[in-house]
Amino acid sequence: MGQAIKKLRIRKSSPGRSRIPQRGSVRKRLQSSQSFMSSGVDHDLEDLEMQVVRYKPEGLDVLCRKSKFTRKELQIMYRGFKQVECPTGIVNEETFKEIYAQFFPQGDSSAYAHYVFNTFDHDRNGSLSFEEFVMGLSVLSRGTLQERLQWAFNLYDINGDGFITKDEMTDIVSAIYEMMGRFSEPMIDENTAKEHVDRVFLKMDINRDGVITFDEFMETCRRDENITKGMAIFDTVL
Repeated sequence: MGQAIKKLRIRKSSPGRSRIPQRGSVRKRLQSSQSFMSSGVDHDLEDLEMQVVRYKPEGLDVLCRKSKFTRKELQIMYRGFKQVECPTGIVNEETFKEIYAQFFPQGDSSAYAHYVFNTFDHDRNGSLSFEEFVMGLSVLSRGTLQERLQWAFNLYDINGDGFITKDEMTDIVSAIYEMMGRFSEPMIDENTAKEHVDRVFLKMDINRDGVITFDEFMETCRRDENITKGMAIFDTVL
């Protein structure tokens, strides 16, 4: 993944001729610098400083206890994570979408990547830290059935109100079909997503109140293996 993303490079300016500063030259430069900063360009310099601030993750031992990965696995993952978004070590949503696009060139993965990013980004600050990435991946790759279904429910519950509406499910399923592309088998047309949602939502909305609760979601998934497989299609894209 790191090879697909262009790395940020900060080019050092080439040194000029060595000059001995004359008396008063340092003071003049400082005054000139203060005048320059007060002109409003200081905001640009502050932005540049923020761009190169290094992000330091929690200790590996702490992440080992929190996640289901070994210390060695975390070391390998962090090296790859840094290569994706060097030098800050923090991935924003646009970079996250670019990563997804590498694996699904036949379709448009941007919408689905957006929903996955929000599910990983627990503090909703618009950026993904290494800890958030590790914890999300830990659940999806090595979590229990309960943990994986909880993650899936959070994905479909777009607004986080504790219920899945038909519109929310339609948005996620449509995003999945857009990501898989027109060349997937069986062939997908514009009615496929709607038919899929109609069928699954009818089974999951047990009390017919127009929304799916977490209990209804869990009960239906555990009872119907086909639904579990269909709802867990996202497991293969991380």
